[in-house]
Amino acid sequence: MEFRKYDPTKDKDAVHRIWHETGWLTKGKEEAMDLLVESGRASVADVNEEAECLVTTHPGTIRYLNEDLPFSCVSAVTTSRIARKQGFASRLTAEAVAIDAAEGALVSGLGMFEQGYYNQLGFGTGGYEHRISFDPSSLNIHSKPRVPRRITPEDWKIVHASRMNRFRGHGFCNLNPPEFTRANMMGTDNGFGLGYCDGPNGELTHHFWCEAKAVEPGPYHVAWMSFQNREEFLELMALIKNLGDQVRLVRMREPQGIQIQDILLKPFKQYTLTEKSKFESRMEAYAYWQMRICDLKGCLEKTHLPGDGIHFNLKLTDPIEKYLEKKNPWHGIPGDYVVTLGSSSGAEKGRNSKLSTLNASVGAFTRMWLGVRPASGLAVTDELSGPPELLEGLDRILRLPDPKPDWDF
Repeated sequence: MEFRKYDPTKDKDAVHRIWHETGWLTKGKEEAMDLLVESGRASVADVNEEAECLVTTHPGTIRYLNEDLPFSCVSAVTTSRIARKQGFASRLTAEAVAIDAAEGALVSGLGMFEQGYYNQLGFGTGGYEHRISFDPSSLNIHSKPRVPRRITPEDWKIVHASRMNRFRGHGFCNLNPPEFTRANMMGTDNGFGLGYCDGPNGELTHHFWCEAKAVEPGPYHVAWMSFQNREEFLELMALIKNLGDQVRLVRMREPQGIQIQDILLKPFKQYTLTEKSKFESRMEAYAYWQMRICDLKGCLEKTHLPGDGIHFNLKLTDPIEKYLEKKNPWHGIPGDYVVTLGSSSGAEKGRNSKLSTLNASVGAFTRMWLGVRPASGLAVTDELSGPPELLEGLDRILRLPDPKPDWDF
């Protein structure tokens, strides 16, 4: 089993084949794939001197309340048909996480194909994302939007800047390479965008990017929406409403803190009338992203919580270490810690016999720290346990907004 850096001159055809075999690549989208792979860090595993497994990561940030933390996105994990069940993907992904962690990433995140697989590398499941499908003409918005700017894949630089400068709440992620946005735009079918350049120097302030599988009636899928305030969000939704003369269905991810049902006319009637049709109005919830802490001390130094502080021992397990070779500079974060959570938080190696002890896997602790679920709930369903009074104290201090990456990966 040989792991090495991706070499575009040698490996391009092989990784195209991998993505074709996994259904990630359709004919004509090879350039978009190459942009995505080459804009980040890519590694491959060889079988018979050909790449048969590919893992890519991209650098960025994740917002924790009002702090931005260095973030590593595991943006692709793909294995060819002949290399399945050989341990390539798990070991190559572990290596990629370890390299980025050693270089300063405090948190790593990814999108999962199924729950459970990446738990073996210490990842914990994120919160539910709501995806709503609705008739755009049913939006209860009465403001008239201005004539927008048409956005095309050639506008990828200003689009990326707009995404990076959008309103960001707790859990929001930014991926730094502009080519990542460009690859996403090029990879959409019949992609188009609409937006407004209201910045002091003509910057693109708010926009959405959309995929139209069927251009005339839809459905249309809003891949992302960037805005900086309430007025900009409502103007974009008014633009979507204007599509309703022709388009019968729009699908989008519900933004953090906003309940789209509030601005729909007779949503339950629409659910009933369109049930099981091609243009079915509905709301779906999926938990499809995962996160893990890579540096406990670094994350807690950036954690500032309201209320009285809480002190406890933490016995942390991290399964990723068994997938890493001894030569790696980073081997996960297992061990005993004394942890403080409060306005000033921190973690130090060791144990204090006077304090209660929380036992947790790194994935479960990450979920609690992010606010995905409270400690008392995770004690029921995940690898986390402690005295009832400690769990109650953790529930009290970790009252956080629902974390949302707001960037699909």
